[in-house]
Amino acid sequence: MHRRLYFVLPDTETANKLEHDLLLAHVDDHHMHFLAKPGTDLGNLTEATNFEKSDVKHGMLVGAITGGSGGGLCGLILYLNPDFIGIPIGFGVMPLFMALGAAFGCLTSGFLIGSSAPNVYLKEFDRDFELGRILAILDVQHERVGEIQSLIKERFPSAQDHGAGAATSA
Repeated sequence: MHRRLYFVLPDTETANKLEHDLLLAHVDDHHMHFLAKPGTDLGNLTEATNFEKSDVKHGMLVGAITGGSGGGLCGLILYLNPDFIGIPIGFGVMPLFMALGAAFGCLTSGFLIGSSAPNVYLKEFDRDFELGRILAILDVQHERVGEIQSLIKERFPSAQDHGAGAATSA
């Protein structure tokens, strides 16, 4: 299991040094992603994925909740009003409509809308991006979180620690 760590770095030179030190600490390069203001040359640094930059995950959750609720409501209406479509419907239609609504909401809200919207969590870093800073997004094993945070704080005092969250693989 991995945890996602966020660090704001002052420039690409510091980000390159951080990547080098983390590679030496046996953090795989596919677990390190960097994000900056659009147009910033990150050089050899791995840019954050579209999944990390967009709001797919949040959109899927919102879509599943609203779609499932809407589907369940439609199922309930059909169950309580069998004359609505002319066919008597059993109570089992409600969970079916909930599942269909959740799946539809998940797909439409998550992938169609969320993929084009910026990640809500990254909104707090807009000011840093405008100032030319680089965001390091690191997925590290849960048991190594303290070790990696200490390593970064010790070797990169200019790095701003912005906490940890659940890591989600794209």
